[in-house]
Amino acid sequence: MTDGDNQIAIGLIGPEAMLGKVLRVISDFPSFRPVTAAADTAEQAAEAAQRLLPDVEVLMLTGPGLLHPAIKEMQPERKPIHVIPLTDTGFLRAFYQLQVLAGVAPSEEAAYSIDSLASSALDKLTAELDERQASFIRYDQALHPGAAALVEFHERHYRSGRSRGALTAEHQVMEILGARGVPCGWITPSSQNIVVALERALLSTETRRGIEAQIVVGMLNVDDFGKQLERHSSEHEIQRFKLDVHRTLIDYVESLDGYLIHLGSDDYLFFTTRGIFERETGGYKSVPLAREISRTLDLSLSMGIGFGRSANEAGTHARLALRHAKEAGGNACFIVREDKTRIGPLEMTDPIQVSLSLTDSELLRSTEDAGMTSAYLSRLLHHVGRTGRLEYEVHELSEVLDVTVRSTHRLVQQWTDHGLVRVAGYVKVPKGRPKQVFRLSFLETYEGGR
Repeated sequence: MTDGDNQIAIGLIGPEAMLGKVLRVISDFPSFRPVTAAADTAEQAAEAAQRLLPDVEVLMLTGPGLLHPAIKEMQPERKPIHVIPLTDTGFLRAFYQLQVLAGVAPSEEAAYSIDSLASSALDKLTAELDERQASFIRYDQALHPGAAALVEFHERHYRSGRSRGALTAEHQVMEILGARGVPCGWITPSSQNIVVALERALLSTETRRGIEAQIVVGMLNVDDFGKQLERHSSEHEIQRFKLDVHRTLIDYVESLDGYLIHLGSDDYLFFTTRGIFERETGGYKSVPLAREISRTLDLSLSMGIGFGRSANEAGTHARLALRHAKEAGGNACFIVREDKTRIGPLEMTDPIQVSLSLTDSELLRSTEDAGMTSAYLSRLLHHVGRTGRLEYEVHELSEVLDVTVRSTHRLVQQWTDHGLVRVAGYVKVPKGRPKQVFRLSFLETYEGGR
């Protein structure tokens, strides 16, 4: 349902704390008009959904535990319902917060109780975490447990000494356990998780289903193409190599039912539709082309994708997105949407998963004390992992962190004061004082282990 400005009414249901976070993110979606209802339990969510469904076009729940079976049964029109997923970012943040609350030292063996994660997902996360001192007791009883059952599960293990604290995705459970003196970490989705969920919700609505036919502009650049050509000794080999690249790109764009234009040298332009691109990338998660061209031709790509209300606007946004990919060190894909907000980087040849196993708990606590949030740390680790660089000027860090230069100056000063960053040198400029070059000294061990 829409108002006079053609905004799409979206019902948001969840705990007050999560609704606030979602509302901050949804401000970047001018197409949505949010209608909110607070709910801490699946039963409350079902009641809220009954009130909201007649007046909204799509429903969004802020936690998997709120998806009550009754919600799907109460709507004859089968309006789309979405749940914001939980990912490793939310788990890691809650886990390290819990370690601090429970007073667990980095080298100390400890067990923790956890709910809301399937065993396969938990096994994968703990393997990536590489926390040899940590083990988890998972709730695996009722499919849709109430808050009372989860509280009893966590408190029983804590009081018996089998766990040092609880990890939960349920806000009400977290509040009750906290009131009872049980250390508890609340697993919540990241802002990027919310963005992707809202994007999918937008595409599922009747009002915007036509957006699947919207033209998308993509710009491709082959990284270090000149160096790749130098590997070939003759002109014939170079021509064959260029044909192989062109053929691979044509095959990919054909899979998108798109159209490819070679702009010359190492630059390409392609057109497809938004719906096809979303499906091909798994909801803006990964780029299959990147793996294929790495496997067959040992190349990496920088890709910029532009969404827009016109072909001209989409092309402008594609060029901006490609610039972001190049500034991220290449082998990256970014999307710039109609409102100039950015999605990315999408997964390319290597999985985009920050390997926090390369840093120990003590290091993570020290970065947090210095004001380096998990989001900042994740972006830095990702960029260092791709480029191998540890030294940056402030404006480069500003791009990596996606904050203003002024904010970056403040952050770098904090990190320098805490010994995480040091001045490594200076760059002369035509006028004014030389620019400082900062080294991420706290990641020197990380780089050496690559």
